[in-house]
Amino acid sequence: MQNPDTGTARGKGAIRSGQAAHTLRAGRVRRVSPHAYFVVSAVFHYLGPAFAVLLFAHVQPLGVAWLRIVTAAAVFAVWRRPWRQWRSADRATRRSLLVWGALLAAMNSSFYLAIDRLPLGTVAAIEFLPVIALATVAIRSRRNLLALVTAVAGVYLLTDVHLAVEPLGLFFAAVNAALFALYVVLAHRASRNPAVSGIDGLALAMLIASAAALPVGIAQAVPALTDPRLLAAGVGVGVCSSVIPYVCDQLAMARLSRGTYALLVSLLPATATVVGVLVLVQIPVPLEVTGVVLVVLGVAVHRERSPETPGNPSGMPDDPPHVPCDLRTYEGARPSAPPTPPPHNNR
Repeated sequence: MQNPDTGTARGKGAIRSGQAAHTLRAGRVRRVSPHAYFVVSAVFHYLGPAFAVLLFAHVQPLGVAWLRIVTAAAVFAVWRRPWRQWRSADRATRRSLLVWGALLAAMNSSFYLAIDRLPLGTVAAIEFLPVIALATVAIRSRRNLLALVTAVAGVYLLTDVHLAVEPLGLFFAAVNAALFALYVVLAHRASRNPAVSGIDGLALAMLIASAAALPVGIAQAVPALTDPRLLAAGVGVGVCSSVIPYVCDQLAMARLSRGTYALLVSLLPATATVVGVLVLVQIPVPLEVTGVVLVVLGVAVHRERSPETPGNPSGMPDDPPHVPCDLRTYEGARPSAPPTPPPHNNR
């Protein structure tokens, strides 16, 4: 007969081993700079859509968008099993997740309808413009103002909106831009929500998005569902577009302020231009190359205000405080006591 004390000791040893594994994984993730996570996100943010453009010859845009969302939902469902978080979430968190999921479905669908009609760089530039409003929240110095002006100038040079003659494409690009700005706000809020960890919240939102996009996407996805090669390509687009960049987004946003993240998003038009050259053979003119350089300079010049700096001479509302990211939440654990931020008025 087994000694009860021996069983208890083994149980405690297993718990300690699990905690050690969590600590090891957390340490590995934390050693990576949040800016590095953002760079990975920026690359895959348009690498996947560039592959999707190549797939449009066989599958309609809404079908590819639905395959992208469903692939990501399936990966997150297997990896995170997010329904456990849904059961324990409060009503406000569930409502926020439903809005986030519907937003993801609409944003991805409008984005694919836009890049079906307009160059990838044009859609990227339009996508960035509303987000610049979020970056202004973080402007507290002349240096940051210079960075913002430089980035805007670069985006202006990158875009060829004035040459585009596709009104429907411009409409879808504008809709996508507005939804993307909302995504930055909601995703940043979810990354710091103590009720559900960032990646688990993303997994739930993606499952909701797959259901929301089903009515408009399933019919156009039929060609891929009957062709293994097209289906594999659609799955690849989903992993590149919605799994890798969105996970990196959460890992970056958990350690960056919303304003800093919004200004870093100015890299996306430059990334789209590079991806367009390498994948879609969209060669930029010298003016567009100048725009890329200006955008990169704007990001390099930007500096985040030190939390120790007293006061706020600009009179603008402060960003939410930097809450250290408890990496245990990425493995399903909950922090014992979520920090309570001081009141602020920029929600």
